[in-house]
Amino acid sequence: MDYALLDAQLRELLAGESDALANAANFAAFVFHEVPDVSWAGFYYAAPPGELVLGPFQGRPACTRLPAGRGVCGRALQARETLVVDDVGAFQDHIVCDPSALSEIVVPVLWADNPYGVFDVDSALPARFGPLDRIGIERLVHTFMELVPPARS
Repeated sequence: MDYALLDAQLRELLAGESDALANAANFAAFVFHEVPDVSWAGFYYAAPPGELVLGPFQGRPACTRLPAGRGVCGRALQARETLVVDDVGAFQDHIVCDPSALSEIVVPVLWADNPYGVFDVDSALPARFGPLDRIGIERLVHTFMELVPPARS
């Protein structure tokens, strides 16, 4: 996977558009279609009282709200670090939104070091996301955050 090429393509995709919602929707679609063997890609945004609420995504319908600090998404946001899960069935407190998802990577989205949400990518393959995917997807999320101001307060 050539994440440097994807980063360059992403920069062109987002160039000149200031609407955060449109950019988030395009970002989710871009990752879903360009990263192989992905079954779901999208955002969950932080919402009071500490929950995560579904944002733009591609894939099957998903859980609309996730409880504070729960599941892979909640833990990644709480820890403010990327979580890669090779087998979601073995992850304590995993929240099943799509039973076909077997592995997952969740990257926290932080603006000015404040938790804004997460970008979540699932796969129907076990252990789909390796170290290069982690670095690459983190790079794409970083580029998104660099180019797109927050849509929600």
